[in-house]
Amino acid sequence: MRFPEFTGEWKEYKVSDILEFFPTNSLSWEQLEFETDNIHNLHYGLIHKGLPTQIELDKCTLPNIKDEFIPNKYTICKDGDVAFADASEDTNDVAKAIEFLNCNNKCIVCGLHTIHGRDKKHLTIKGFKGYAFSSIPFRNQVRRLAQGTKIYSINSKNFDELYIGIPSKEEQAKIAHLLLLIDERIETQNKIIEKLESLIKGLDNLLFCNRKSKPALRFPEYLESWRKSTLKEFTSRVTRKNKDNETQRALTIAAQYGLVDQISFFNKQVASNDMSNYYLLYNGEFAYNKSYSKDYPWGAVKRLDSHEKGALSTLYICFKPLDNVNSDYLVHYFESNKWYQAISEIAGEGARNHGLLNISIDAYFNTMHYIPSYEEQNRIASFLNILCMRLENEKATLCVFEKQKLYFLRQMFI
Repeated sequence: MRFPEFTGEWKEYKVSDILEFFPTNSLSWEQLEFETDNIHNLHYGLIHKGLPTQIELDKCTLPNIKDEFIPNKYTICKDGDVAFADASEDTNDVAKAIEFLNCNNKCIVCGLHTIHGRDKKHLTIKGFKGYAFSSIPFRNQVRRLAQGTKIYSINSKNFDELYIGIPSKEEQAKIAHLLLLIDERIETQNKIIEKLESLIKGLDNLLFCNRKSKPALRFPEYLESWRKSTLKEFTSRVTRKNKDNETQRALTIAAQYGLVDQISFFNKQVASNDMSNYYLLYNGEFAYNKSYSKDYPWGAVKRLDSHEKGALSTLYICFKPLDNVNSDYLVHYFESNKWYQAISEIAGEGARNHGLLNISIDAYFNTMHYIPSYEEQNRIASFLNILCMRLENEKATLCVFEKQKLYFLRQMFI
């Protein structure tokens, strides 16, 4: 795929013939800090997570080197320089590249597990190399070359075996401009999603209550106090077993996606072939996972939103809503801090053992909660559902832009 005004042949070059490589330091995170006036340091972990293909320092936050660890010798990065991550646990990320688009006259050096390169022949314009080294044709070369067992790696000598196609500088500029516009749109879309997620999370905590009978934020037409109820007063435990292996679909809780198929999620066989002793769960029923994490310090509760039934380990606590509670209301409530406050009241730090919370089934169903009228539940659920639908639409839009960028990285380079 090309812009129609360009017809000239691309020239293929060995990467080592184009780039001059410079030594990098091996400073760890413990030797770095943020928000000082010292030299900025590019750590390979930032290339793998967080940094865009084109780095503009006024839009990105890079750490600074602590005074006592500033190297005696170093090479300052210039606009147009590229940096590669030389190691990864995934071949898809070995030699993942970024380009310095605007260093903003600041001192930046390349650090641990990075390869610092500069166009010594001036064959490329600023902004083109980052995308060229991120293109699918180049990435395919790297994957074939990556060495290692658990950790895949590459070094500057390996660039003797890697090739890159370079068009005229006018065509480079057109390609770089298009991809930069897409990147900027992706960045904007990510900000929209982050703000929506923050809004939903904030509303989750304002629209629910735990230790008092009224929430901090309320629709004005509802005035009555919320009733104090135990979990067992608005849910009932699910204990049916998957007899005769009625289903072979083993479920697990994925914090980001909810109750999902184990095999599809982990891309491998996880559960035993004999799941007759597992709980059998139907659409609309909930499961509580007592495993805790940073995002879910008191475990996660998720609803099965698939019409296909599934089997779940007896380590989970399963239940379904009664007629006096809106199921969608519970979905949002179980994501709020008010829910976690109720769980934290029956379990402390000492109740954590081997990655699980030592919470008994009886204690779990006896946790205390404040519940509004059914009509107010419907209003809260409807309001939050609209926001969540908007969030899903924005994520779908982001996915479109990411696929579009991937398509151009595959089709516009050789």
